[in-house]
Amino acid sequence: MSQVPTVRGPVDTAVLGRTYMHEHIFSLTTDIQQNYPQEWGSEEARVADAVSKLRALAAQGIQTIVDPTVVGLGRYIPRIQRIAEQVPELNIIAATGIYTYDSAPFFFAFRGPALNEALGAEVPDPMVDMFVGDITGGIAGTGVKAGMLKCAIDANGMTPGVERVMRAVAKAHLQTGTPITVHTHPGSQAGLEVKRVLCDDEGVAPGRVVLGHSGDTTDCDHLAKLAEYGFVLGFDRFGINTETTFEARAGTLVEMCRRGYASSMVLSHDASCYIDWIDPLVLPVLPQWHYLHIGDEVLPYVRKHGVTDEEITTMLVDTPRRFFEARAAA
Repeated sequence: MSQVPTVRGPVDTAVLGRTYMHEHIFSLTTDIQQNYPQEWGSEEARVADAVSKLRALAAQGIQTIVDPTVVGLGRYIPRIQRIAEQVPELNIIAATGIYTYDSAPFFFAFRGPALNEALGAEVPDPMVDMFVGDITGGIAGTGVKAGMLKCAIDANGMTPGVERVMRAVAKAHLQTGTPITVHTHPGSQAGLEVKRVLCDDEGVAPGRVVLGHSGDTTDCDHLAKLAEYGFVLGFDRFGINTETTFEARAGTLVEMCRRGYASSMVLSHDASCYIDWIDPLVLPVLPQWHYLHIGDEVLPYVRKHGVTDEEITTMLVDTPRRFFEARAAA
């Protein structure tokens, strides 16, 4: 049987079940939390709140979530372990990588390829060994192995820092077979840059890559091109109506299913139990943003507009399972 690592240990891909491919448990600014702990509040209250929300998600029939919280988003696995132990009915797949739209973290400013010109030689990037270590040995001594690699590119494009992280992610993937999820900006067709660097240059197969936030555009011709290349399209911001409206996002999903691309899409919310980079004064006026939006609103809407139960099962069960089975076979 094929297996995938989760926070509580490896599980067979056959039992992943309904899977949300992009959900954060916490999204944090680590330096702020360490130096201004009043922003975080009670650890016990935060953990209890997360447990409650994830139990409600599992009660809807969701069996697995991928949490692509990595360096730059406040990853802290011991806390996630505590939560996972209290929600054993939900598989949580952790990730490794770096989240940046611009520069790599300053830690890497004078390490690895940053020294190439000064030394007149190609210096290996320490990011690669870090990512591979998280996958093969576990994260920070916890024993929890990463089951996904994560990088990002946004509207400012393929900056040197973004490219460096992306190439390191590609090298870690080629060593381990671990699949990749990329935060993208479909409005600037960033997926084409992902193809150029990650796939054409570095040799990653597009089918091993989820292009996150693909539902932020209504350009179905562009999305169809990416699907034809073999990418998996992440429709993962249901409940976040800042880049587009609910109707536009759901309508794009409906149209892509009508065009025959259900097997190229996965679903989720990109939600968090707690996010420290949104001012609490703003939260009450933001659109509903929670883990239950797909089950409560999205699926009834898209069924009404012609998406079949078979296509829904493909997006929530079959494609995620196939995606992780390819990892195990690599």
